[in-house]
Amino acid sequence: MAISDENNPGLMRPTNVQGASEMGNGKLVVGMRQQRRALSVINQNLVGGQPYPCVVNKRPLSEKHAIFDKNLPDRVHRPITRKFAAQIASTQQPCSQAAKQLNPSVSNSSSLEGCIYIDVEECKAATDVPVPMFLEQTEARMNEVDHMEEVEMEDILEEPCMDIDGRDAKNPLAVVEYVEDIYAYYRKMEGSSCVLPNYMLQQSDINERMRAILIDWLIEVHDKFELMNETLFLTVNLIDRFLSQQTVARKKLQLVGLVAMLLACKYEEVAVPVVGDLILISDKAYSRKEVLEMESLMLNTLQFNMSLPTPYVFMQRFLKAAQSDKKLELLSFFMIELCLVEYEMLKYPPSLLAAAAIYTAQCTLYGFKQWSKTCEWHTSYSEDQLLECSRWIAALHQKAGTGRLTGVQRKYCASKFGYAAKCEPAQFLLESQQ
Repeated sequence: MAISDENNPGLMRPTNVQGASEMGNGKLVVGMRQQRRALSVINQNLVGGQPYPCVVNKRPLSEKHAIFDKNLPDRVHRPITRKFAAQIASTQQPCSQAAKQLNPSVSNSSSLEGCIYIDVEECKAATDVPVPMFLEQTEARMNEVDHMEEVEMEDILEEPCMDIDGRDAKNPLAVVEYVEDIYAYYRKMEGSSCVLPNYMLQQSDINERMRAILIDWLIEVHDKFELMNETLFLTVNLIDRFLSQQTVARKKLQLVGLVAMLLACKYEEVAVPVVGDLILISDKAYSRKEVLEMESLMLNTLQFNMSLPTPYVFMQRFLKAAQSDKKLELLSFFMIELCLVEYEMLKYPPSLLAAAAIYTAQCTLYGFKQWSKTCEWHTSYSEDQLLECSRWIAALHQKAGTGRLTGVQRKYCASKFGYAAKCEPAQFLLESQQ
């Protein structure tokens, strides 16, 4: 005898063995054949003549026996919950009436147990029959999952940011534990080391051209005394900060430069040039007393504040992020020293100036724009933010050695600086500006 679900009268399953013949092994034969024949007759008598694709002669499986066949990989089955089964049963009312007429033994006393699995391949094979809504929703969800996986793969393929401090983990001088905090403090304090880009307007006896001549000469003095790079950058910073706060006569401008270099040497160098040597290189234009008096005036004007970040400290960090070699390092310092001479470059903060110098050096060496994710992360500047300053630097490189101020050009034409000044400028940066 077969019974049907109260909500699914068209779905029948065997409940007993009445009318069935027993074989030696106790299997059912006759009863099951009769029920399968009755279902085939029902499907043929449906309205329209086409069997509903979801009403197939499949054995309903209970929760205990609902197991997928692993040996049939091309057979796709998907579960339907009771909610979906009730929706299907509501569309099969003619089928349930025909089943009661052909098989009076059908009873509505049992309910659907477990879940029913539908052969999707057979549903697709049926002609002119729409796919059930829940199957369309499932396929839509599968497409969304595939799309999400593609997006995740694209994110994975992005250029990673390198750990530039990992190789120095055992070097106590690299202070890996604190280096990020140190440079965060530098970025916070670099505004204090900057001066107004138009401070020369308050000077009545000197101008930006005289400043450029002074710094170009000091670069040659710095090279002659073989001083550290930190000393040169601090010297220029002291000069600009002092001139932005104190009015200076033209005949005292060279004295300001000499005293600024003396103070920078006392702050950075181990072996400091004596005052007599500075007087000699100035062709004895000033006395020892004048040098000491200017030293006192400059320190009091600057309130003894000499611990401010210059472009040099950012150059060291950013070159490390760029994984630079000696050639890139020398060319970058050639670019940044060209900027020290130019008064117009005071409008850029030290960190931006250092990053743009390295970016311009990379473009000069490689012949194309290059700014990695690692450089962008550690400098906090994108390529677009560097382009304007980089074009200025490329223009300075193009005209270097053509005017009277050739101190930087002659310095970097020497072999100990790798003939960095002889590199051809990055013309494509200037062309992109036009």
